[in-house]
Amino acid sequence: MVAEAEVVVCSKSLPVLEVPYFGKETCLVDEIESIDGGISIDPTLDRVRAFESVCSSSQSDKPMKKIPDSEVDTANGREFPSLRSGSFADIGPRRYMEDEHIRIDDLSSHLGSFFKFPKPSAFYGVFDGHGGPEAAAYIRKNVLRLFFEDVSFPQIPDMDEILPEEIETCLRKAFLLADRALADDSSVSSSSGTTALTALVLGRLLMVANAGDCRAVLSRNGEAVDMSQDHRPIYSLEKQRVEELGGYVDGGYLNGVLSVSRALGDWDMKLPDGTPSPLIAEPECRQMVLTEEDEFLIIACDGIWDVMSSQQAVNVVRQGLQRHDDPERCARDLVLQALRLDSFDNLTVVVVCFSSFHPGNSPLPQQRKLRYCSLSAQALCSLQKWLDNSGCQ
Repeated sequence: MVAEAEVVVCSKSLPVLEVPYFGKETCLVDEIESIDGGISIDPTLDRVRAFESVCSSSQSDKPMKKIPDSEVDTANGREFPSLRSGSFADIGPRRYMEDEHIRIDDLSSHLGSFFKFPKPSAFYGVFDGHGGPEAAAYIRKNVLRLFFEDVSFPQIPDMDEILPEEIETCLRKAFLLADRALADDSSVSSSSGTTALTALVLGRLLMVANAGDCRAVLSRNGEAVDMSQDHRPIYSLEKQRVEELGGYVDGGYLNGVLSVSRALGDWDMKLPDGTPSPLIAEPECRQMVLTEEDEFLIIACDGIWDVMSSQQAVNVVRQGLQRHDDPERCARDLVLQALRLDSFDNLTVVVVCFSSFHPGNSPLPQQRKLRYCSLSAQALCSLQKWLDNSGCQ
C-alpha cells in the first residue's frame, strides 16, 4: 500500500514535495526525498563550527497519566485539534543549505496499517546541519525508520492504555539511535552533525523532543509558550554539564569549536560509544495537553531565533493567520522577516495549526472589490497625446 506525505528538501527556497512512501512489505521508509527576551545572544555566535563562520517553563512537572484523544466541540461541531501545516526554507546569506525538515499531518495514513495511532496523529521535524549537509540529510532520509520502526514505537489500539512516559522513552531512544547511526554510516563525515527538534501530536498530546538550538514555540491565545530549551554552551546548566565532563567553553563555543552543546553526529568531538562526552545527543522532552486556547506551533532553526524573540515570531504568524489563515504563507512571512532583520544563517520554519482562525461563525473578512473600466481606442489615443504633451512641458 502506498501513502503520501508532504516532505521538504530545500537547497534554496522550494515548495513542499509530495513523496511516495512504501509500507513495511518493501522497507519502512527507505528514503524520503523530499526570543524570548531572556539572554542576549551575540549575533556573531553561530551554531556551526567556529571555522565555518560566514564573512521547561510553561508546563507542569506532574506526569500525565493517559493520552487524551481529540474531542468534538459540540457547540460548533468542529474537531480539536484539526491539524494542518505549512513550511518554508531559504538558504539565506550562506553559500550552502544545510537545513532539512519534514512534516506529516496524517501519520497514521503515512505509516500504513503497521502502526496504530489515535486521530489526529502527526509528526514534524527540523534538522539544522553543520560541518556539511550529510548528517542532516541522513536524518531526514531515515527519520521515520529511526523514530518509529527501529525503536519499536508502541502500538496504540486503545488510548487509555498508553502512557506519555512510554512515548517519551521511545523518542529519547530514537535520538540516541540516530546519533549512533551517523557514526556507523561511512557516507557521513565524522565532522558533520545536526541539531534536531521533533514534534509529535497524538490526539491532544503534544510531545516535543529537542537536542540543539532549534526551538518550538506554542501560541496560547497569542501568548508565546516555549516548548523547548536552546542547548548552547553559554547557558549555565549546559556549561556546568560540559565542564563536569571535561569540556570547556571558549568564546561561546564548546571546546572552542561548536556553538551548541547537544547535537547528533559530530563524532570527532565525542568519546567512544558509551563514554560520557561534553557534547551529547540526549534530547530534552516537553509535553503538553492541547486545549482550544492553543492556536499553533512554530518550529524553526536558530537563524530565526537569532533575530526574533519567541513572542515576536508568534505575533508575525498570528497576524498572518488572521488575514489569510494559511500556515504556508505564515512560514514564508517569518523567514522573510528574519532576512529583513539581517539573519546570517539558513532559515527553516514549520507552522502547525491546531484549528482554523476563521471558524464558521467568524467568516473571513470580505475582500475589497476592485472596479475596472475600459477605454475606447479614441480615448486611449487622446490619453497618450496628453501624456506626451505633459512630458514635453
